[in-house]
Amino acid sequence: MQTIPASACLPDDLHHASLVGRVWRRDGAHEGPCVVAVRGGNVFDITKTVPTTADLFDRDDALDVARNAPGASLGPVAALLEAGLAARTDAAGAPRLLAPCDVQAIKACGVTFAVSLLERVIEEQAGGDPSKAHEVRATLTALIGTDLSKIEPGSDAALRLKAELERRGAWSQYMEVGIGPDAEVFSKSQPMSSVGFGADIGLLPASVWNNPEPEVVLAINRAGRIVGATLGNDVNLRDIEGRSALLLGKCKDNNGSCAIGPFVRLFDERFTLDTIREASLSLRVDGADDGFELDGVSHMTEISRDPSDLVAQTCGKHHQYPDGFMLFLGTMFSPIKDRDTPGGGFTHHLGDIVTISTPKLGALVNTVRLCTEIEPWTFGVRALYRSLAERGLLGAR
Repeated sequence: MQTIPASACLPDDLHHASLVGRVWRRDGAHEGPCVVAVRGGNVFDITKTVPTTADLFDRDDALDVARNAPGASLGPVAALLEAGLAARTDAAGAPRLLAPCDVQAIKACGVTFAVSLLERVIEEQAGGDPSKAHEVRATLTALIGTDLSKIEPGSDAALRLKAELERRGAWSQYMEVGIGPDAEVFSKSQPMSSVGFGADIGLLPASVWNNPEPEVVLAINRAGRIVGATLGNDVNLRDIEGRSALLLGKCKDNNGSCAIGPFVRLFDERFTLDTIREASLSLRVDGADDGFELDGVSHMTEISRDPSDLVAQTCGKHHQYPDGFMLFLGTMFSPIKDRDTPGGGFTHHLGDIVTISTPKLGALVNTVRLCTEIEPWTFGVRALYRSLAERGLLGAR
């Protein structure tokens, strides 16, 4: 199994990056989540200035706070990442990395790439049966006969294609959100429920056809302004959603089904939304029980809807997010490499190590388990504010 060094989990231009996140820290008689900033390769607790990352993202001087706010040093960031990679606990009081968001809503966009659009249609027409996927894929590819990545959603060309597919009996609800005027935006997970770097991610025990979904995740503040970006794994259960799209909530929102991290990189003069538009995401899966290896790359240049359009479709006069939100931008990567049987495609095995990376954001690493067997989610929004109050941090501005 490939091992990734801690240094590879950080941006390749670390000393120019403004990174913020969260750690679980024990400080004297109290413990709880802390907001941290990475400076010069070290981690600093800045919770006394900004008690939540949502508070930080709302500030006009967020960059200055991340770079200069006073705070205790928690040591080298590499040590924090190494602890996550080794799955070490914080039994000795060492800080533990958390997802870099807290009270924000967690939203996700689906079917934003042509490849993932086709795979969603395949799931639907195969009825969630992985043994039928290869045949359905070949039939659809021959039928459509066009490069969907060149179709602008909502355009005249898209409407003509829709009419032709309806005539051929090949239209799908996934086609509607893939090339129609309206993006699919759904609630991926609950505030405070995301897991971070090094944590276990969870699959429903009933699922036998599932996969990781490597995505860029934008951080948006209460004013609807994009302030930064990070990495995410929108864990996907292909068989259950394939039975019915109305089961999306059952597929997407489970214990450990949303991983985000390791840090949010704030936008600045070197790192902008254009950097995201040009990014390429790498995915690697290492099987712990069978030595299986899977590699793939997603290119954001192939997204069918611009990230700014996806944000505008999520928030505005029609919907506000007073605590801000995190937005998964969708994936083009639906792995089809056979793993267990010829023509059976890919599905996770328990113990898989999933690594999602891109040079300007670093890498997010997680281990696949059952959502019923990993650490339960018990620390919610009320627990966060009780913890902040006990530590005398609610007066922070």
